Amino acid sequence: MRSHKSSMAFEQLGLDWNGQGLMAGVDEAGRGPLAGPVVAAAVMLNDAEPVLGLADSKVLTEKRRERLFDEIRAKALCFCIAEASVEEIDRLNILQATMLAMRRAVEGLRLKPSMVLVDGNRLPILKIAAEAIVKGDAKVPAISAASILAKVTRDRQCLQMAEAYPDYGFAKHKGYPTAEHLAALQAHGVTPWHRRSFGPVRSVLESK
Repeated sequence: MRSHKSSMAFEQLGLDWNGQGLMAGVDEAGRGPLAGPVVAAAVMLNDAEPVLGLADSKVLTEKRRERLFDEIRAKALCFCIAEASVEEIDRLNILQATMLAMRRAVEGLRLKPSMVLVDGNRLPILKIAAEAIVKGDAKVPAISAASILAKVTRDRQCLQMAEAYPDYGFAKHKGYPTAEHLAALQAHGVTPWHRRSFGPVRSVLESK
């Protein structure tokens, strides 16, 4: 019996308790638009309940994103969707505001991950080990899931913006600087949703 206990103890000591552990994927939506907050999401997927069909949110149809949005929220171990406001974007700049939204998403997770994988080539300031992965939304399922949560959330915000300001076409262009959006800015002026630090918006303000 003594020999058996010794063998068991050796096996336990040999376990790698610092393995991969829980991993969170992080992505954002809304860095390029002229209006609205920037949204970030952090997702920890559950291997026991896989979500099939995950991909970069930009290559999925709106209907597919909406379906996956609900499935991710239902099956993930945990998730958090956060944002940085228009005021924060104007005060900090869009890059720093994006990093802030990402940090809020990670810190808002119910479970603490041992590793965070972030889409892109920059990392927010975190107290957790993290790695930036270029085109991670097409390579890492958890990042794909985060991209879907972030994009669907921001697209829904754009629909609210469209209801409040129907002359701007927010439902169609989602705040991006399309010809339609720029023409609306010139014709109707700047709304409270617009990012005043962005060139096209600032130009309109200076011309008035």
